[in-house]
Amino acid sequence: MNQNQQFFWQETVPGGCHWSGIVRRGTTLRLTDMNGRANAAMLFYNQEEKLERYNMADTLKSQHTFYLTEGHACHSDMGRIFCRITQDTVGWHDTVCGISDAEQVRAQYGVARYQEKRNDMYRNGLDNMLIELGKWGLGRCDIVSNLNFFSKVNANASGELTFHPGNSKAGDFVDLSFEMNTLVVLSATPHPLNRSETYQPGTVELSLYETPSDRAAKCLQIAANRRGMENTQRYYVSGGKL
Repeated sequence: MNQNQQFFWQETVPGGCHWSGIVRRGTTLRLTDMNGRANAAMLFYNQEEKLERYNMADTLKSQHTFYLTEGHACHSDMGRIFCRITQDTVGWHDTVCGISDAEQVRAQYGVARYQEKRNDMYRNGLDNMLIELGKWGLGRCDIVSNLNFFSKVNANASGELTFHPGNSKAGDFVDLSFEMNTLVVLSATPHPLNRSETYQPGTVELSLYETPSDRAAKCLQIAANRRGMENTQRYYVSGGKL
């Protein structure tokens, strides 16, 4: 971000913790990997009508991709655009692998409860998401396929998935420029395919600032994104009604 842009706030989500909040259209949320081992599992919902949410299938097929990076957009299940990826120093973000649950974390890392470990307890992605969703009147049935920012997973010819440790380095960031007023839900827990035997999730820093006026061009080279942006603009011209 440059000195002419309005800065709104900054917050740190420690590894293993969770966060949610409303991000307004016209602003950019920067996610920064502070340690080089972050995984930011995220979900998006329309703030005005939370039945509209991020749609993994539409996002991938409309942009002919398996992963997301700069120039891609995150589509809703109503054909609109939640946000555009306008800067990205990582280059690959997982879209298909979901989140961890308590059983997986217990089997992989063992048990570390709050009673003994306090804030160093072992958390999992599903429970983190449910805690944050509950604050907004949502629950388990509202969890859909999520994004995993900072994580890279690819598939071979047989469809087997491979997780790539070290995909993101300390200080790497991705900018999400929002086109809708969006409820953002985040869990900074390990990626479900991360086979490390040590529970050591990385910290994610969040920074919100005004979106620069020159950020749309690359994303709009994709026809589906142009249509999604038009649908989004019409939605707000009509007063934000479905």
